Formats: sequence, C-alpha cells, structure tokens
Amino acid sequence: MRLLVIEDEERLADSLRRGLSAAGYAVDLAHDGLVGLHLAREHPYRAIVLDIMLPGLNGYRVCARLRAAGVTTPVLMLTAKNGEYDEAEALDTGADDFLAKPFSYVVLEARLRALLRRGGGGRAVLNVGDLWLDPADRSCRRGEVPVRLTAKEFAVLECLMRRPGEVVSKADVVEQVWSADYDGDLNIVEVYVSALRRKVDAPFGRATIGTVRGGGYRVSAG
Repeated sequence: MRLLVIEDEERLADSLRRGLSAAGYAVDLAHDGLVGLHLAREHPYRAIVLDIMLPGLNGYRVCARLRAAGVTTPVLMLTAKNGEYDEAEALDTGADDFLAKPFSYVVLEARLRALLRRGGGGRAVLNVGDLWLDPADRSCRRGEVPVRLTAKEFAVLECLMRRPGEVVSKADVVEQVWSADYDGDLNIVEVYVSALRRKVDAPFGRATIGTVRGGGYRVSAG
C-alpha cells in the first residue's frame, strides 16, 4: 500500500517514513508543494499526508488543485497547534481529515487507517477462496486459522489480493509495495512470494498464489 508524505520538515518526514515503512506501507516523500502535487497526480497513492506550510505551493493549494483535477485520494492534512481556522480551511479545500501538530504517531497511523477504510468504501476485507486479509487491522487467516505475516509480506499479499484473478507483474508489486526511489532487483518480489507460499499455501495443502511465466503472479482460489 503506497502513501505520499508531503512535509518540508525533513526530520519529521523521515520519521514518518520510517514508522510507516515499518508498518508495511511504501512511502514516497516530497519536501515541496509543487513536487508533491506532481507525484500525487502521477501515482495511484492510497492516501496522502499533507502539511500546510510548504515551499513552492502550500498545502491548501495542493489539495484544492488535486480535487479540481479529479484526484480523490484521501488526504490527511497536518495543521498548526490549536489552529481551528487551519482545520476549517483544510476541510473546505477538500482534505478528508486533519491532525494538529505536535501529534502522536500512533494517532496519525490510526487516522490513516480510518481514511483508508472510508476511501475503500467501508471495512474492505479482501477474500480469495478461504484466504482472508483485513487491511484495517493487518490480519490474515486461511479459513479460521490465523496466519502471521511480516509487514512487507502483508503488503505484497495485499497488492496481489486487490487484483484477484489478474496477472500482477513484479514491477507492479514493487511500485505498490516499495517506494518510488527503490532501484533494486525486481526479483526481491520472488523472495516475498516464496515466503508467502510457505505460510498461506503449504501448511494448508492448497495453492492460491500462482506464477505466470514471463508475466508475474496471480491469486486465485486454491
């Protein structure tokens, strides 16, 4: 699940990236409003964390231009402490939620999860056959049996399960699960798919993750 953080305070932005990456998100950073606007238009992010005070273009204008362009990605705007006018303007320009600085990282992640649920049309539990994945509480089960996944394994499986029956290329998985500056070997995807098969397929004697030679991977009911 790929997120965009537009924040000019580099220490805060890096801290958010580390925390969200550890939680299994792929995170792109922008420290300038114009750069953030460009990225938000070019990539299918699941959510955007957007500061108000930005060089180049402030957060209000970034959000307003995205909405005017038809971009409906959920936006969590970071506002000044006790800035009720900031909060009102954030909502008026199209933000979905706001969070006043300084904030708790735990609260920020909870707000993001709520936005993702609403943006996906409610509590969207993914299901293929007897394989279930709940992005909201980061849980996985096969039938009634819980399956423990690492954050990155969860992200790879979610990417595949959001396109059931479709062939998903390694490049597509990397784009959604790793950040935009990832320049490593695409075969890293094979490592995680192998780990997933050991956890969600092998113990149950039924395969859900298939390999399409030359194409990628496909999740189907096993």
